[in-house]
Amino acid sequence: MNDKVIKVDMLARVEGEGAFKVVVRDGEIVGTEFRIFEPPRFFEAFLQGRDHMEAPDITARICGICPVAYQMSSVHAMEMALGITVDGPLRDLRRLLYCGEWIESHILHAAMLHAPDFLGYAGAIEMANDGHGDAVKLALEYKKAGNAIVTFVGGREIHPINVRVGGFYKVPRKTDFAPLREQLLKARDLAEKFVDWTASFTFPDKERDYTMVSLSHPDEYPMNEGRVVSSKGLDIDVTDWPAHFREEHVAHSNALQGFMVDGSSYLCGPVPRFNNAYDLLSDRAKAAAERVGLPRDNRNPYRSITVRAIEGLYAVDEALRIIDAYEEPDAPFVAYEPRAGVGMAATEAPRGLLFHRYELNDDGSIKTALIVPPTSQNQPSIEEDLQSFIGDILDQPDEDILLLCEQTIRNYDPCISCATHFLELDIDRG
Repeated sequence: MNDKVIKVDMLARVEGEGAFKVVVRDGEIVGTEFRIFEPPRFFEAFLQGRDHMEAPDITARICGICPVAYQMSSVHAMEMALGITVDGPLRDLRRLLYCGEWIESHILHAAMLHAPDFLGYAGAIEMANDGHGDAVKLALEYKKAGNAIVTFVGGREIHPINVRVGGFYKVPRKTDFAPLREQLLKARDLAEKFVDWTASFTFPDKERDYTMVSLSHPDEYPMNEGRVVSSKGLDIDVTDWPAHFREEHVAHSNALQGFMVDGSSYLCGPVPRFNNAYDLLSDRAKAAAERVGLPRDNRNPYRSITVRAIEGLYAVDEALRIIDAYEEPDAPFVAYEPRAGVGMAATEAPRGLLFHRYELNDDGSIKTALIVPPTSQNQPSIEEDLQSFIGDILDQPDEDILLLCEQTIRNYDPCISCATHFLELDIDRG
C-alpha cells in the first residue's frame, strides 16, 4: 500500500499534550506534523504590568520540570535592564542551582521517558518489572541528588522560591553544605554507571547535518551565560538574537516555531552543547564519553540519551567544585533602584537554549515580555527528523513505524507546556 496516514492523537511520555501525523502518498512522505494542541497559557501577556521582582516566581510556573531555567533567564534579563552585575559567590550559587535542575531533569527523561523506547517497553513501570529494576532504582537514587540541590539553594524542590533579581533572598553558610556534598559524592558513582547503562542501548543508525545552536562561554561549559554560537559559524551577543532568529505561527500547532532568519531550522539542547563545548566538560565527563565511544561531533539524535547522562555527570562534578570553592557572600543580593530599560538573556535549560527579553517602565513594572522556549525552537527540527528518518521503513508494520516516530520525538525531551506560550489569533469571518 503506497498511501497511508500514520497518526498518534496523544503522544505518551512527554511533558504536556501533543500528537503527530505523517502523510504518505505513492510511497513517499509528503507531510509531517508534530502537533502541539495544549492550550496556550499567555505568560507573556499576564507578565505585563507586573513588578519586575515578580518575574522569577511567575516564569517558574511555566514548567514544573525546569523552573530554574525560567528563573535564571528572567533574572539575568532583568539585571541587564537594571544595570546590575551579579558575580562571585552569588553567581556560583546560581550555577549550582542550575546543576541541580540538569541532574534531576536529565535523569528523569533518560530513565523514565526515553529508555523504554530503546528497551522495547511501553513505559518505565513495565521496564522495571521485567529485569531493569536495578537501573530504575539507580536512576531514582541519582535523581534525588539533583532534587536536593534545588531544595537546598532554591528553597523547595518544585518552583523554587529563593531566587530574586540581584541574587537570593537567603544564602547558605559554608558549613551547611556538608550533607549535600556527601550525597553528591555518592551520586557521582551512580552517574558513571548511568552513562554506561544508556550507552549499552542499540541506537538507530540515523544522522542529519543540523545547525547546532548553544551558548558558548570561554571558561566554563555553557549554562547560565555566554554568547550564542552555532556549528555553522554564528557567534553573536545575546542582544543580537532578534536579528538572527524568528518565530512564526503554523496552523497545526498552538506553539510558535523557531527558525533562523533565513527560514532554516536549527537544533538546540544537550547535543549542540556537547558538540560545541566538549573541551569545557570536566575531565571525568570527557573520560566517560571516550569510554563509551560517544564522538565529539555527534550527529545522531538518538544518542542524545547518553549525552544527557554525560551532562548529568558533569553537573555532579561542577556542583562539587562550586561547593568546595564556596565562600559566603557579604550580602544575599545586590541592591539597586528600579528604572526603565530593556534586558535580554539566554540560559541553557536541560532541553536547550531559553531566551527572555523584557522592557521595563520607570517604576520597574514590566512593559513587554518575550519568552522563547527550547521546544518551540526545536519543533521544525523534530518534523524534519520525522520526514528524514522513517522514509526507509515505510514497508514495515505500522506499529514499528509508530515506535520510531515516538522515539524520534522523545529524543528532544519536548516540554510541550513550555512551548505553548503565545498564539496569534486571526479570525476570518469572510
